[in-house]
Amino acid sequence: NACETKIVVTMNARSLYNFLTVRLCTRAQWEIRKMAELIRAELIKVSPLLFELTGPICEREGYCPEGKFSCGRYPVKERKRRVFRGTN
Repeated sequence: NACETKIVVTMNARSLYNFLTVRLCTRAQWEIRKMAELIRAELIKVSPLLFELTGPICEREGYCPEGKFSCGRYPVKERKRRVFRGTN
């Protein structure tokens, strides 16, 4: 069973950049990743200077922040945990 879904979103350039960073990852659901690929292609037509270098963080930075959930394409870099100290 299938159904058609129409999605309307409003995003600024920074939000689009973040969306593409997360949703172009191979760990993203394939339908969302395909939609992100199509959005990226349209954005590059409109503003190549802003969006040519968009993509998953692993391709831009050379490491994967996904830890044990990494797809294995790039070396894993664990994120540092933040420790907040209370003030007296």
